[in-house]
Amino acid sequence: MKVFDELNPPARLLLGPGPSPVHPRVMRALAAPVIGHLDPELIRLLDETRGLLRDVFRTSNDLALAVSGTGMAGMESVLGSLLEPGDRLVVCAAGFFGQRMGELAGRMGVAVTKVEKEWGEVFTPEEVDTAVAGAKPKAIAIVHAETSTGALQPMDGLGDVAHRHDALLIVDCVTSLGGAPVLVDQWGVDAAYSGSQKCLGCPPGMAPVTLSPRARQAMAARSRPAHGWYLDLDLLERYWGGDRAYHHTISSTLVYALREGLRLVVEEGLEARWERHRTNAEMLWDGLEALGLVLHVPDPERRIPSLTTVHVPDGVDEAEVRGRLRDEYGIEIGAGLGPLKGKVWRIGLMGHGSQKANVILLLAALVDLLKRP
Repeated sequence: MKVFDELNPPARLLLGPGPSPVHPRVMRALAAPVIGHLDPELIRLLDETRGLLRDVFRTSNDLALAVSGTGMAGMESVLGSLLEPGDRLVVCAAGFFGQRMGELAGRMGVAVTKVEKEWGEVFTPEEVDTAVAGAKPKAIAIVHAETSTGALQPMDGLGDVAHRHDALLIVDCVTSLGGAPVLVDQWGVDAAYSGSQKCLGCPPGMAPVTLSPRARQAMAARSRPAHGWYLDLDLLERYWGGDRAYHHTISSTLVYALREGLRLVVEEGLEARWERHRTNAEMLWDGLEALGLVLHVPDPERRIPSLTTVHVPDGVDEAEVRGRLRDEYGIEIGAGLGPLKGKVWRIGLMGHGSQKANVILLLAALVDLLKRP
């Protein structure tokens, strides 16, 4: 029998689009003893986690839980629980994850109307209103922080547009929750989902979700069961907040981690955390521009504080620079997706990783690497 070497993964400074650096307190929480999914202590921790999620989502929604899986599980649980074959969904797509929402809904038999713009642009309420008026959809879906482009979608007025047309507003907050203002109730959002591995500073594996009362009514009015059993939010709510009906063996370890990450958010204060992400992002933007680099999103007010896209200079091998950053400096940044593949780097300053020291180290490394022939 082959004897395998002891596990010894390299230490990386994760400054890409996710996962992000995990806070030491979260790492300690991961080492706590595993307990059963119906243990009274775990049920107590689930209740605490639900309350913390409401705080971080800025919502009073009763349904607030975390789906077992990454942000994509959150996307699939929301779309699959609220929509059924034949329903109409308007998707505002100006990047990879807007396109993915449309693709996923189409696989569920949903009739998808796409409103598309160039990657890196955002939508106005008037543009969304015009698209919705002719489509008469059950829901509108939009990405708040488009991870593929670095663009931050303004949300004011979109809830009013959706509700004026008797539609639900579904929002992807995967890269913004905990790093930029996410105001579910104030914006009139009916369904929002995120991921644990970005600005919440936890490992991948949990997808926070919240539904408004309007969304829960729509879910209850379905003519058939949800698209997926494992990601059915009605069944998950019965475990998280109802009669504790068995659904699946949730990872107590990942619950510990998410709860601790959310505790860190609340202890720091949402406003202070948003300001930290913004301040460090501005420092990064200034430094990149001082190096002569061009940011993909020109308007600073439309940039995600936690994720920056910067154009690769002419004549530079983007993959080679990323590889040298990883191998020589232990820093991971991300490549471009879709039409931006090979054209941009994606730099994340998320959660515990949003620190001035990390900005300085990355900029110094780029100075070194970009001056080489």
